[in-house]
Amino acid sequence: MISLNNIKLMRSTLTLLDEVNLVLHKGHRIGIIGRNGCGKTSLLKALAGEISLENGEIVMSGSIRCSIMAQETPNSQRMAVDFVIDAHKEYRAIEHAMKQAELSGDDDRLASLHNNMENIQGYDIKNRAEQLLSGLGFHANQFENLVDSFSGGWRVRLNLAAALLCPSDLLMFDEPTNHLDLEATVWLEQWLQRYLGTILVISHDRAFLDSVIDHVISFENRKLNTYTGNFSDYERLRSEKMAAQQAMYEKQQRRRADIENFVRRFRSKESKAKQAQSRLKELSRMKEIAPAYTDSPFQFQFPELKIVPPFPMQIKSLTIGFGAPLVNEINLTVRGDTRIGLLGYNGSGKSTLLKVLSGQMAALDGEIIEANKLRVGYYAQHQVDELDQSTTPMKMFQKMAQESGVVETEQETRNFLGGFAFQGSRVEERISIFSGGEKARLALAKIVWQKPNLLLLDEPTNHLDLEMVHALTIALQEYEGAMIVISHDRHLLANTVEEFYSIHLGIFAEFKGDLQDYENWLAQQSKVNSKYYRESEKPAPASKLRLDKKEQRQLGAAKRENMAPLKKLERSLEAAIDRSQIELQRIESKLTDESIYHEENKTFLRQLLLEQGLLKTELLEAEERWLEVHEQLSRI
Repeated sequence: MISLNNIKLMRSTLTLLDEVNLVLHKGHRIGIIGRNGCGKTSLLKALAGEISLENGEIVMSGSIRCSIMAQETPNSQRMAVDFVIDAHKEYRAIEHAMKQAELSGDDDRLASLHNNMENIQGYDIKNRAEQLLSGLGFHANQFENLVDSFSGGWRVRLNLAAALLCPSDLLMFDEPTNHLDLEATVWLEQWLQRYLGTILVISHDRAFLDSVIDHVISFENRKLNTYTGNFSDYERLRSEKMAAQQAMYEKQQRRRADIENFVRRFRSKESKAKQAQSRLKELSRMKEIAPAYTDSPFQFQFPELKIVPPFPMQIKSLTIGFGAPLVNEINLTVRGDTRIGLLGYNGSGKSTLLKVLSGQMAALDGEIIEANKLRVGYYAQHQVDELDQSTTPMKMFQKMAQESGVVETEQETRNFLGGFAFQGSRVEERISIFSGGEKARLALAKIVWQKPNLLLLDEPTNHLDLEMVHALTIALQEYEGAMIVISHDRHLLANTVEEFYSIHLGIFAEFKGDLQDYENWLAQQSKVNSKYYRESEKPAPASKLRLDKKEQRQLGAAKRENMAPLKKLERSLEAAIDRSQIELQRIESKLTDESIYHEENKTFLRQLLLEQGLLKTELLEAEERWLEVHEQLSRI
């Protein structure tokens, strides 16, 4: 049991919680809900003892073992599997003591330590660490790669694996599904459902929360309110609570009418596909919980489109990849009302396909025919990284309007940004001080402002809070153009797309089913892979082990021929990554000089920040390409 007694929690001069009393019971699985900046992360840090309270105390049983997922991964020359095992401090302590006992010849001590190692199941710890890494999307040939060789998103997965391996009675996570694909998210859900301890989790992924939690703690007016049930139960209870407030009645009714209108329009497509049925159920449920969002700070929509081409894009015999093909023979006709969810394992080529379709990257072969008046809105993480850090939201949108020849008053710009919760003086603040979630909202606002008639969205919910994800879902429902979406957020997919395509083993094809069918397929694949893994551990028959020397040479030559261009590209990417890292270190060194922030150096500072943003984008893209090339090499 954990008790919060009259606590006051602050961040700088901002009071986050005041006079809060709360008891967390053993075995509860709790989702922590609240807007960005309300104090969710600070609460976890306080529980973990990483930050202090202004007042009050947190009483925790001394026997409770805590594990919290780290948000940052330090530079490390440790192998990935060793980094994960390092989280088990008791194992490492026993391992060290055993080495000392062996050196000193203390057999009695060694026997006792062997018994201790057996008690903590230490002899199969490497196997458990590898199972966690595999579940989170790492390939077997990556287990011994150095931590420093992984990009930021993959280091987050290493932190997650370490937190899961660490023995614990209390597990704490802050946005664990960020940087996970749908497949790894489903695996994590299944792992947590088997976990026997207490869980505290912050997440923007409502489907994940519905699957994992049985209680909600909600930040409301600097207090913590507790709700019983999963996230959907919380929405219903909060909706009922807010519906009782007469001042919100008119706004509620307008929102209900909007959703009912959308449901009516969608019913005409009821027989179109199997997934349409589950989507209708979701839309009907949304009508019931609409009041829970009437006080949301996010109110935006995609502008009405004057032109939606009947066929915005036609894709013929497209081949994509880096040097060597990753996916072949992609054929797709994108209609004006196409709404596709793109499924597939990490590294299968989903993000690469969107990069090619958006013109960010060249195809290896094939043809993309674009409609004359096509306007593509492409969102991915590097759109966030490329924001000019030295400017403000107001100046950025005024510049966009000027370059586009759009006449827009300052008040119109303020109104537009207000829909994304950039209000008052916030629109005049430098982007460099914004949080990751605020930058993601700004990048999305930029795309909405551009009035695209084809949306290509790659994980648009990363770094967003639940209310913003809800607002984005509503906006996408009402969007009039075509869209292709990659997302681990099943609720967003279920409520915005009408058909699914998957990329698996280099093949692009329609997936005939809904998300539940896909989860069932993933479970089946997991069983097949597990069986294959067990079979592969068995010794091969003697006849299979004896290969003709000529056959061996032929196989080796063919393998080297296939690997040569990929090896060359891999070396080139590694060199590019090294160059970018050196340049970033040079810029970051300059940014530590206080004089750079003086008024006379304003132009130079802006240039440095812009260069830093571009380099970060180049580094991220090079790391992603290197990973895909590495995975292609592992399959040869």
